[in-house]
Amino acid sequence: MTLWLTLVLLALLLSPLAWLLPSHRQRGQMEMRLAARRMGLAMQLSRQEWPHWLGRQPPNPCPQYHRPRRAGRGDSWCFWRSESGEWLNQWREPCADEALAGRLAELPMDVYKIEANSQMIALCWGERGDAEALQRVADVLAALA
Repeated sequence: MTLWLTLVLLALLLSPLAWLLPSHRQRGQMEMRLAARRMGLAMQLSRQEWPHWLGRQPPNPCPQYHRPRRAGRGDSWCFWRSESGEWLNQWREPCADEALAGRLAELPMDVYKIEANSQMIALCWGERGDAEALQRVADVLAALA
């Protein structure tokens, strides 16, 4: 009887430690973020103001992957992915630049937004994917930087 009582007490004492262990999804996110850092990408959780016309609201805060742009790049733009998979600007106009639209088509389906300014290029991504999806994200960011 004392053995059972000791085991129950020990289990009660150790059970809160199990809550501290990361879940399978959290471990996958950590591995993806470390792999992105090795590829030269930076990641931060950023609060976003999503357009009201997006069908499904992305998470807020959302993981934002970014990298610096090359000197001399002064163009600035921002596109959101609509439910139909089309990339739209803030006025709901589709991306008119064919080269840019081709690059945006290469991104995984859970990339919600991509934005560029003179200093950096960033995208908001749901991180649902594997190393191949991360590689596609890194390739597009490198090509557009």
